[in-house]
Amino acid sequence: MNIFYNQKAVGDVLLVQLTTERPENREVEKKNDIALIKDAATDKVVGFNVFNASNYVKTEVVGQVETTEEIVVQLQEALKANDVEFELTVDLTPKFVVGHVVEKEKHPNADKLSVCKVDVGNETLQIVCGAPNVEEGQKVVVAKVGAVMPSGMVIRDAELRGVASSGMICSAKELGIPDAPVEKGILVLAEEATPGEPFTT
Repeated sequence: MNIFYNQKAVGDVLLVQLTTERPENREVEKKNDIALIKDAATDKVVGFNVFNASNYVKTEVVGQVETTEEIVVQLQEALKANDVEFELTVDLTPKFVVGHVVEKEKHPNADKLSVCKVDVGNETLQIVCGAPNVEEGQKVVVAKVGAVMPSGMVIRDAELRGVASSGMICSAKELGIPDAPVEKGILVLAEEATPGEPFTT
């Protein structure tokens, strides 16, 4: 789940994204202060907007709102108050974590891409990476599927030149770290970093 709020730019509306999928055709079902956004083909709810949001959710944030248990409870209560029968199922695990590159192979269809297997603690992800300095054995920062980058880009499952990729190995610049190097390349962490632990800037 990704939540956005910008009262000055958008008004008192909370935008809630439930999935990284982008359906071709969407339909909107309005019920009082809630607008459910559905995939027209499957009728699956992919997001919703909460109008008069300050009546339901307390936040001073401009931009992305951190998804916490408290926010999820407030959103569930907002749905209930507007007679919307929809149960929120939310993954509260961190989306930016330490990863350990356990394997690196050349991409079969692209000279400048590598296919990496990255241990992120509870699973090993396959990530296609274009950084020239990625190497087996490194500790790196991984943006998992569902993460929102400082640029606003949402990380999705993808296929790059015919190879599946789940997540992104990040550079300091992509993470919005001040004084990030100008040269292309991922951020390499200290050896003692533990795969799966949250990464914060």
